[in-house]
Amino acid sequence: MFRYQRLCSVRGDQGKAIRSLLDRIGDKWALLLIATLHDGPFRFTELEQRIPGISRRMLTLTLRNLERDGLVTRTTFAEVPPRVEYELTDLAQSLIPHAVALAEWAGEHVPVIEASRTAYDERF
Repeated sequence: MFRYQRLCSVRGDQGKAIRSLLDRIGDKWALLLIATLHDGPFRFTELEQRIPGISRRMLTLTLRNLERDGLVTRTTFAEVPPRVEYELTDLAQSLIPHAVALAEWAGEHVPVIEASRTAYDERF
């Protein structure tokens, strides 16, 4: 049995559930949104302003997916006009240290990775 075989066979689905979740949190916008909400809660327009380059559609889709996965809560306030706020769940809060560690690793190794990419590209 190889070192991470257990992870690949969790729930008897050959790692499908884990890959699906990693795809979700590793997509282009999810971690940025999670990091932004770490300072939250925020309203939709505040999130839109704080995350440069995200379209309204992608913000909506990402929020819905994170809510579906239990990482974000959406609270609607009975006011006129209605007010909606998004914030991280405890589950998402537990992800923050791991996401920060990964981001720090990436930041520390960017020069090495870029040099490797350049060397690889020059071969072809």
